Amino acid sequence: MNTKLTLRMDDMLVAEAKTHAARQGKSVSQLFGEFVASLGACKRDGHLPPVTGSLLGIMKDHRISEADY
Repeated sequence: MNTKLTLRMDDMLVAEAKTHAARQGKSVSQLFGEFVASLGACKRDGHLPPVTGSLLGIMKDHRISEADY
């Protein structure tokens, strides 16, 4: 069953979402649904999104403390 969902966000973000959806041949609703589903999938199977996974271990040889932030 599909349920209507109304989101409120910045006009520029809406325009970007529509452009991205059109490039992918999908609706904004499909993109949002896939995004939300991917959040749950990452949590369930422990896999990280590609961007996050690519950063894993990048600072392993550096000595960084909380004070550096």
